[in-house]
Amino acid sequence: MDILSHLTPMFFGLIAAGTLIGIIFGAIPGMTATMAVAVCLPLTYAFGLENGIALLLGLYVGGISGGMVPAVLINIPGTPSSITTTFDGYPMAKRGEGERALKIGIVASVFGGLFSAAVLFFFAPVLADFAIKFSYVEKFLIILLALTVIASLTSNMLMGIFSGVLGVWLSLIGTYSITEGGNGETRLMFDFMEYYLIDGFSLLPVLIGIFGLTTVLLDAENGFKDETGQGPISLKGGAKFKFNVFKGQLLNLVRSSSIGTFVGILPGVGGSAASVLAYSQEKNFSRDSSQMGKGAPQGIVSSESSNNALTGGALVPLLSLGIPGDSTTAILIGAFTLQGIQVGPLFIGNNIDTWYLMIIALLAANVLMFGIMYFAIRHIAKVIEVPKYILYPLIIMMCVVGAYAINYGIMFDVWTLLIFGIFGWVAHKIGLETVPLIIGFILGKSAEVYFVKSIESYGNLSIFFTKSPIAMFLWVLIAVSLAFAIYLRVRNRRQATAAS
Repeated sequence: MDILSHLTPMFFGLIAAGTLIGIIFGAIPGMTATMAVAVCLPLTYAFGLENGIALLLGLYVGGISGGMVPAVLINIPGTPSSITTTFDGYPMAKRGEGERALKIGIVASVFGGLFSAAVLFFFAPVLADFAIKFSYVEKFLIILLALTVIASLTSNMLMGIFSGVLGVWLSLIGTYSITEGGNGETRLMFDFMEYYLIDGFSLLPVLIGIFGLTTVLLDAENGFKDETGQGPISLKGGAKFKFNVFKGQLLNLVRSSSIGTFVGILPGVGGSAASVLAYSQEKNFSRDSSQMGKGAPQGIVSSESSNNALTGGALVPLLSLGIPGDSTTAILIGAFTLQGIQVGPLFIGNNIDTWYLMIIALLAANVLMFGIMYFAIRHIAKVIEVPKYILYPLIIMMCVVGAYAINYGIMFDVWTLLIFGIFGWVAHKIGLETVPLIIGFILGKSAEVYFVKSIESYGNLSIFFTKSPIAMFLWVLIAVSLAFAIYLRVRNRRQATAAS
């Protein structure tokens, strides 16, 4: 495949369209980048792999960036990763500096996005080359480590572990394929379910249900009320943005972007953790942190550069190990699945042109995000005034049509969408963690195959501990992730006790 032949007006047009739609999704509270990618995922089948990925990467970058708009103007983070943007963005907006705060965030966002794209370009191929040498044992332990890290960093570790195990269990429903070491029989279902679930639940309707329909149901339950009780702050008037506000902020930009990229590489940790960590580090190391939380530009810089750096970081484990870095990259696996491509250690080597096109798309999405938001921010800000009761029926229609069309018109996929949409709503009510559940669902079958093949090859469980120095090192990382999670729980409990 010739790379230049794919750099067409349609390729860049889809990046631009995806970025703009992503910004709109991110700017409307509750409609995240993950939801944007999930809803638009079925469209990628018609575009082919390269153009489809271009659209989805635009949605990803735009969705993360758009979350700053409601964070600054109405004190509601458009995406979870924008939570710390409210700390200084909203105080600036209240004193008439809304446009200035948004433009500071836009510049910080493009820096973080380009920084993480560079890390992705140089780091992912190295990690993939290393991972190619892994046997079934190391591959199983990598998945176990990913699930452990995800579960240990959730708000409730036991619930996170349970959610991940539940996701693995759901992934195993269906026929235990002979090619995967099984007996060819169906499992984990009643007899009347065999006709529908002989191949298990289809990944894409599950993703669209949990990340699309569940969001609509949760918002519908609240009656689409105005959460702030007031309209957005006007962008007219106030102090003007000047680039000299970034004087002395280079260390903040680099440190926060590095934190965001690193957190993105850790599977399932999420953008909110990245932005909170970067914000707290800036508060600790800043020469003047007394104004942070009261409308300090450096607070917005740390938050927005870190959460946008997450985009490239989260793609590193996806493309080099086949493990999604966050919920949005989990949906990107669905896009590759639609095109019959499996991500993992061999992906970059076997699809080198697609790899370069992804890097180009990621760079272009960040540049286009900057251009669109910087020059049209006053118009984009009006999006937060659009009523959800107009938007959500369209979202539901797109979800249903997409689920039905993904596998050439299977009605059970629509039922899967509805089942998992309602399941996601119930999960939210009872405290289940959806990100570990989904990543467990995606990785479950691979974990089973690697486990069974390891036993077939070596004959006993001790091989998982003694196979190689890499296996032993992975067990150390698993133990460290669990120990760190326990330490955090104990520390937070002590702080809560001291505060009360």
